[in-house]
Amino acid sequence: MSQTVVLKSNKYGINLILDPDVGFEQLLLDVARKFEQAESFFKGARMALSFEGRELTQEEELRIVDMITRSSSLSIVCIIDNDKLREQRVREVMERQEEEDAVRCGHFYKGTLRSGQILECEASIIILGDVNPGAKIISRGNIVVLGSLKGNAYAGAGGSPMAFVAALLMDPVQIKIGDVIGRSADKAFWPGRKKRKRQEPDMDPQVAIVKDGNIYIEPITKGLLNNL
Repeated sequence: MSQTVVLKSNKYGINLILDPDVGFEQLLLDVARKFEQAESFFKGARMALSFEGRELTQEEELRIVDMITRSSSLSIVCIIDNDKLREQRVREVMERQEEEDAVRCGHFYKGTLRSGQILECEASIIILGDVNPGAKIISRGNIVVLGSLKGNAYAGAGGSPMAFVAALLMDPVQIKIGDVIGRSADKAFWPGRKKRKRQEPDMDPQVAIVKDGNIYIEPITKGLLNNL
């Protein structure tokens, strides 16, 4: 095949250099062959795509993206305009996509986390057990503890304030969501929580969320779940 289609990778994705003289239908076939040949290299990747070499209509761009996804397992996150969209914009798009993926996807961990143990996860995590004092969970997504949370929990570790921490028994030493921290020893520890003695934790399932720059702990209700 003549080099009517040339792939050049960069930090965030692929720059597709297209021959300006070949017919568009032939170009689509050449794009398909190129990505079929490169399948082992791009397999399962998520990338941004930019075009160079010829002017394309929006419809033509979408047809090329469709051909790429049908010819490989590569996922195109966004199309970049080389003349208008610079590296900062691409980074923002890719980071936002990563955060959304972290919240949507999840993993399970069965067992009790004991003092000194640290569990880190690139996606949301569900703990089937307790988190004892001195243990720590770090997740780029949400944290759900189907047991008692008495250690430290850090959700939205990529900086997202939209993450949450939920537990059947909520009695943590510290919770951090995005860049917001709440500590049990602080006088202003999660202002939305009902006053109680430290030795008498609330027994109903609760969720910690960020509102107005503070961490609030609230009872889990259907209405609240719908808004998370």
